[in-house]
Amino acid sequence: MGHVAGYRRQLYRDDAVVLRTQKLGESDRIITLLTRRHGRVRAVAKGVRRTSSRFGARLEPFGHVELQLAAPATERAGGSLLTVAQAEAIALHGGRFLHDYPRYTAASAIVETAERLTPEEGEPSRQLFLLTLGAIRAIATAEHAATLVLDAYLLRAMAVAGWEPALTACAVCGTPGQHAAFSVPAGGAVCGDCRPPGAAHPSPAAVALMVALTSGDWAVADDSEPAARRQASGLVAAHLQWHLERGLRSLPLVDRGERA
Repeated sequence: MGHVAGYRRQLYRDDAVVLRTQKLGESDRIITLLTRRHGRVRAVAKGVRRTSSRFGARLEPFGHVELQLAAPATERAGGSLLTVAQAEAIALHGGRFLHDYPRYTAASAIVETAERLTPEEGEPSRQLFLLTLGAIRAIATAEHAATLVLDAYLLRAMAVAGWEPALTACAVCGTPGQHAAFSVPAGGAVCGDCRPPGAAHPSPAAVALMVALTSGDWAVADDSEPAARRQASGLVAAHLQWHLERGLRSLPLVDRGERA
């Protein structure tokens, strides 16, 4: 780490995905970032709302950026509001889908989930960073339907958080196999003996799709039918929101029209 002369601030470099921005005063913004090495942090970007800003356009949501961040010398890097000292674009993914509603809403749900799954600022979460960056890249390249990318991300992010739904064995007794019922409170697929009242009965195709999305089997996922995708999306969303203290604002807005 270095120091900015006269400011007694520690500097460090990191790359990050921009999760969110919010206005601060007349010309500044607070940027919420998921960094590779320092987890989720918030930093003030001074003057970025002015048309003359050197790096305002580089700090828009969904972008992958290289940053120099300044923190007070007396505090842990993630424990206070940082300042953006430098910002360089690596890939400004948002520009590739900002006017595509299905992809934009899916990407919005991804970054909101990333923020919600990092409750402690400054706590490293490299696995979630790589997962989030990969999902945003996949949305930008449009190789797969946006809802498939989103559901794959949610399933894998829940696995990182320790909330992965059971899909290939009973969530209660552990009996292996593809079971016919699915219970969010029970933790996923459940066998006939363990099935609680109110359990859902998804189609085998929907369960197979969730298995494929979890394992990265895109051949199976891309070949799935719309009905299976809708069922899988509903179960994935219900399972995630069961574990969160409050629902995701962006998830109900996701366009479920199956366009790549």
